[in-house]
Amino acid sequence: MQSGNIGVKTENIFPVIKKFLYSDQEIFLREIISNAVDASQKLKALAASGEFKGELGDLTIKVEVDKQKKTITVRDRGIGMTAEEVDRYINQIAFSGAEEFIAKFKTKTEAESANIIGHFGLGFYSAFMVASKVALITKSCKEEGTNGVIWECDGSPEYTMNEIPKGDRGTDVILYVTEGDEEFLEESRIRELLNKYCKFLPVPIQFGTKKVQEPIEDVIEDAEVVGDDATEEKKEEKKEPKTREVEKPWIINDVAPLWKKAPSEIKDEEYDEFYHVLYPMNFGDPLFHIHLNVDYPFDLTGILYFPKVKNRYEFQRNKIQLYCNQVFVTDSVEGILPEFLSLLHGVIDSPDIPLNVSRSFLQSDQSVKKISTYITKKVAEKLEELFKKDREAYEKNWDDIRVFIEYGMISDPKFYERAEKFFLFKDTEGKYYTIEEYKELIKEKQTNKDKNLVYLYATDADDQYTNIENAKSRGYNVLMMDGILDSHFISAYEQKEGEKNEGRTQFARVDSAPTDKLIVTEEKEEESKLDDKQKDAIKAEFEKVIDKMRFNVEFSNENETDAPVEITQNEWMRRMKEMEQLNGGMSFYGSMPDSYTLMLNANNPVIAGLMDKSEEERTTTIQQIYDLAQLSKNLLKGKELSEFVKRNMEKL
Repeated sequence: MQSGNIGVKTENIFPVIKKFLYSDQEIFLREIISNAVDASQKLKALAASGEFKGELGDLTIKVEVDKQKKTITVRDRGIGMTAEEVDRYINQIAFSGAEEFIAKFKTKTEAESANIIGHFGLGFYSAFMVASKVALITKSCKEEGTNGVIWECDGSPEYTMNEIPKGDRGTDVILYVTEGDEEFLEESRIRELLNKYCKFLPVPIQFGTKKVQEPIEDVIEDAEVVGDDATEEKKEEKKEPKTREVEKPWIINDVAPLWKKAPSEIKDEEYDEFYHVLYPMNFGDPLFHIHLNVDYPFDLTGILYFPKVKNRYEFQRNKIQLYCNQVFVTDSVEGILPEFLSLLHGVIDSPDIPLNVSRSFLQSDQSVKKISTYITKKVAEKLEELFKKDREAYEKNWDDIRVFIEYGMISDPKFYERAEKFFLFKDTEGKYYTIEEYKELIKEKQTNKDKNLVYLYATDADDQYTNIENAKSRGYNVLMMDGILDSHFISAYEQKEGEKNEGRTQFARVDSAPTDKLIVTEEKEEESKLDDKQKDAIKAEFEKVIDKMRFNVEFSNENETDAPVEITQNEWMRRMKEMEQLNGGMSFYGSMPDSYTLMLNANNPVIAGLMDKSEEERTTTIQQIYDLAQLSKNLLKGKELSEFVKRNMEKL
């Protein structure tokens, strides 16, 4: 018998482990099973190299729960350990330099300690997160015909080691669950954790059994039925396959997940099927996928899916699952992927991504930056390939993938440069144009007096219908920019185009100014039927009626056949407000109420003739003009709308 102290020469380290080692208590099961997988994989490697000459046999790792004894057991038939190896790997290696660790820990914050802990082999000790006692029974594959070793520890630095009869190689880890952690003795809870963390481990994991139907051979019970005189119908009836219910081991994992296979061996429908394995509650198919497969300068495999966004506000983050050698690590991958790609779905598997000891936090490292750059490049290449290969299909998917591409162009300058080749503008007629195609389309009619290219756009085809039609009647093209990120994208695009020294590019929503003011092509003095004194008088009359907190009154000198009044919004102010509302709406512009300009056409007879009316007629006309203008923009609501309807009904 051997007894002693684990290599800790300072105060009890186990409370430190329990409090700071792991971000989630449930991680213990992943760590213990991962060790069992490692032991099994090492045995395979020894067999492949000829160092182990015995039979591998069934390497299935078994997980067992005994509610009566309050134990969880993880049993493997892997490489196992000798007594010397237990002493080295369990008693010593985990805490080599433990004094230094404790000294550093005392001077660090909780967040900083994550990186310190990451340099120590503490995975096995995660068992003490839920166990008051841990027993390890092991036998090395190198020691046939000998006893095994049992190691026991109650969560203090003290342990015991003894010989124990053990017929088979491998290791059993037995956790005696702490009072208060009985949830981990529930079969449903363990199955949940196995499905989350161990679903794609490379060694079979068994947890319990399940009932399945299996075919059995037909049993001849009635010679008359199956004899020569039997009817064909009865003969067919006896030929029908029969099944029986049997219990079989429940293997919870797929040892060869799709991302580990060569892309050339996989059919498109298999990619869709695997998507639904990853996301069983997502009923729609992905738009398309990108299979990542690289072994230099780092090892990385994975499959990324472009999901179909069901509505314009549906940003589903934390849908990419990060694995390390098929062990689930986290679904928070902002440290590996650029933020815009975190909106994708799928899996990434890489042993080269440095993690802290809990495998839950990414550590800052140059390899992470290289991996991020590589993935971004592969996504851009795939999008360009799809665009060039089948533009028609690409256009059909554009409304769904636009949010990802715009997000990337806004946040990543290098992606912006690549995406210029496959970004599309869509106009109100439903036609699509590349950036260069659209510039060529509008440069003749939509270049203003300052040589700036003016992009007209709408955000709501119904609300802005009149403005769209007015713009089209002048030969202008109008873009449809109704995406959640379009305000941000427009500003980024203006800035990028301006940096090219090709003259400024500017966007103007079709209702941001009277139509003939959207694109001013030459300086000219416009005539007005009203002088300044008359305009001031009319403005004063309007201000008696309008909501001055929301509306400002201004005049334009359009044609007399143009509308007498138009509601406009300042392009810059509105865009800033939309951008800040998307970011939370708590900043200066985001918290401001919407403001509009009531633009009066001084040359329209209705406006020009207002001062010729009696005071009562003038007030009534102004109220009607104001209400109709609001109604055209869907701004007339509540009491004002009710009074407008009542007033007009009385005239019938």
